[in-house]
Amino acid sequence: MIHSMTGYGRAVKTLNGREITVELRSVNNRFLDCTVKLPRAFSYAEDAVKQKVKQSVTRGKVDVFISVNTIEGENVRISLNRPVLEGYLNALRTIAQEYEVRDDVSATSLARFPEVFTVEKPEEDEERNTADIVSVAEEAIAVYNAMRAKEGAALAADLKNHAGIILSYVEKVETRSPVTVAEYRTRLEAKLREVLESKTIDESRILTEAAIFADKVAVDEETVRLRSHLKQLDDLLNAGGPIGRKLDFLLQEMNREANTIGSKGNDLEMTQYVVEIKAELEKIREQIQNIE
Repeated sequence: MIHSMTGYGRAVKTLNGREITVELRSVNNRFLDCTVKLPRAFSYAEDAVKQKVKQSVTRGKVDVFISVNTIEGENVRISLNRPVLEGYLNALRTIAQEYEVRDDVSATSLARFPEVFTVEKPEEDEERNTADIVSVAEEAIAVYNAMRAKEGAALAADLKNHAGIILSYVEKVETRSPVTVAEYRTRLEAKLREVLESKTIDESRILTEAAIFADKVAVDEETVRLRSHLKQLDDLLNAGGPIGRKLDFLLQEMNREANTIGSKGNDLEMTQYVVEIKAELEKIREQIQNIE
């Protein structure tokens, strides 16, 4: 199965009194670059989430956004920090007495001072919390991969279509190539008659020149290799998996063969075929940038 490097996945689940939301977004990238954004209190789960992403993704810029919201009351204990509270009271009374100002201290005003209360929370079970976050991440990754697979199937179909068009032009090149040699021989014979002003032409000389020309413009090796590359392209698309880098290398080889055919083809019609082949190769190049 082929996967696109662009995708989106989201999962929400309530576990152990917390609502956990995980979202994944990715775009094209040469290598895997995974960034996980977690609430600070749960930052210890970052590496576990990254490892889970790496099990499913080999290339792309992947951003993972995780939110954790408590929906059930935690067993939180709040108590007075008496030494601090008494210190504030004594300071306020001193102000009232020494500066003759009204003493309007109330419980509400005292509660506003920092560290008057001590908040004690139960110790976090980091292992359990990490497992909960990773389990939701797995669901989000499954949705994300399903979307990437759907886009990958569409990309594969499009690439096969372009490959089929290229193959049709390769066939035209193969058909046209012998014709160019025959046409050259006809032109050569006409030119010799014109130069020599005689109807008696050395047939062996024409054959030799035509053979030299045929050798120079022969594209049999290039078309055979191009056909082989197209077959490899089809095999890779059928095999699936992370094939983006292999396709990129294969495309370079196909471009090399097309350029060689173009440089050898001393013929307008052949040149037009090569232009069409290169146009399709460029379309393939654009598409494989999206394949993992």
